[in-house]
Amino acid sequence: MDLSKLPVEGGVRQRGEQVTRLETFVDAAFAFAMTLLVVSFDAMPDSFAELYDALRRLPAFLAGFAILGMFWQAHHRFSRRFGLEDSTIVFASMLLVAATLFYVYPLRMVMSAAMGFFTGGWAPSEFKVQSFLEFRLIFVIYGVGFAILAAIIAWMNLHALRKAEALQLDAAERLAATSEVALNVVLIACATASVAVALLIPPHIGWMQALPGAMYGLLGIAMPVLAIRHGRRIQALADQRDAR
Repeated sequence: MDLSKLPVEGGVRQRGEQVTRLETFVDAAFAFAMTLLVVSFDAMPDSFAELYDALRRLPAFLAGFAILGMFWQAHHRFSRRFGLEDSTIVFASMLLVAATLFYVYPLRMVMSAAMGFFTGGWAPSEFKVQSFLEFRLIFVIYGVGFAILAAIIAWMNLHALRKAEALQLDAAERLAATSEVALNVVLIACATASVAVALLIPPHIGWMQALPGAMYGLLGIAMPVLAIRHGRRIQALADQRDAR
C-alpha cells in the first residue's frame, strides 16, 4: 500500500477507503437502533393536540440519538482510519451491534426520565419508577451498557495499536489510536462512577437522586477538552511527518 496516496483526515491517513460488508451491517444496525428511539404511533396524529404531544418527546429522542451517534461515529472513524477487518474486529463489531440493540431500551427510558426532570414535566417520561430499588437498577443497567459500548471501541483501537507495524502507523496515527482508547476509558470511568453513586446514595435524600445522571454531565466538559488537546498533538505530529 502506497501510504502517500491515501487521503488524510485529522492528521491520520485513511486506510479504510472502501465501505465493507461489515461496516454496512454495523451502520444498518445503528440505524435500526435509532429508529427504536423514535416516537411510535398506532396511527398518524389527526389533531394538533396529538402532534404537540408527540413533539414533547423530541428532547428525549434527540438526547438518545446523540449518544448512539457518538458510538457509531467512533466505529466509523476506526474503520476509515485503519481499514482493519480481521477476526478480532469482526467479533468486536458483532458485540457492538448486540450491545447497541440491547442498550437502546434503557437508553430510551433514562433519556425520557431525564428530559422529564429537566423540563419540569413538559417532556413526558415513559418510564415510571415504582420503587427506589428500580431507580438504582435502571442506572446500573444503563451504566453497564454505556461502559460496554465504550470498552468495545477502546478494545478495537488497542487492537489497531497491536497491529501498528503491519499497518505502518506513524507517531501521529499511534497517538490517534491511543487517544481513542483514553477517551473511551473516560466514558467507562464516568459510567462506573454513575453506577457506584446509584448504588450508594441513601433513599431518603431526594436531591441525591439526581447525582447518577449528573455524572454523565461531566462528559460535556471532559470530552471536548481531551479531544481538542489530543487533536492538536496529533496534528503537530502529522505536520512533522508531512514536512519530511
